[in-house]
Amino acid sequence: MTHVGRRFTNSRKVRLGDVDPRGRLRLDAMARYLQDLSNDDTVDAGIEDAQTWVVRRVALHIERWPRLSERLDMATWCSGLGGRWAERSTTLGDAVHAAALWVFVDPKTFLPARLPPGFMDLWAEAAQGRKVRARLTHDDPPADGVTWTPWPLRATDHDVLDHMNNAAYWVPVEEQLAPGGAWAGRTITEAEIEYRVPVTPGQSVLVGVADDGRLWLRSGGNAEGGDREGGVIHASVVVR
Repeated sequence: MTHVGRRFTNSRKVRLGDVDPRGRLRLDAMARYLQDLSNDDTVDAGIEDAQTWVVRRVALHIERWPRLSERLDMATWCSGLGGRWAERSTTLGDAVHAAALWVFVDPKTFLPARLPPGFMDLWAEAAQGRKVRARLTHDDPPADGVTWTPWPLRATDHDVLDHMNNAAYWVPVEEQLAPGGAWAGRTITEAEIEYRVPVTPGQSVLVGVADDGRLWLRSGGNAEGGDREGGVIHASVVVR
């Protein structure tokens, strides 16, 4: 596709605190890169504090894994629109393409609101008329075949909104890819996360893992996962 409209670029070096013991850029650090570049774009546009957005879905297509000390040339642009949401595409060099769906919400009620004229003036052209949907597609966890373990929350998981930061949700995925994890030794080329309900400080969170590459974060219910009455699914992940 030929790019038109606003396209924001920057570069970033992969640092020691961003990688696993093998020097591979971790998924939580990758999510932080996407989050920071998005914020840099809005700051550059001069509307940093004028709009409130909630991320609903992030899909990653990984051609190769960035490595320690690599400098990544990054670019981000609007790649799709809906009535109350927009998709932001981001590339990390030739290594990763990400598509993130963000819902525009009223800052007082946090209910979805119509996209403001200021947004359309800045970013709509880049979408080239492409429409996107906000419907979540991941399944709820099944009653069987999922291993549930407690996931202790850390003070560093939460940001200024008093919610678990978007990047922190990827940490349980990294645990499964690490030696001894359920998915150890697998090469991941695609990963998608859907955010449903924010995790807040003090909640008792469980992580459920299926061998087929699915993962859920849940509060409530029992540790075996069979009784989900009263439980809340906060996020789900599918890796391939």
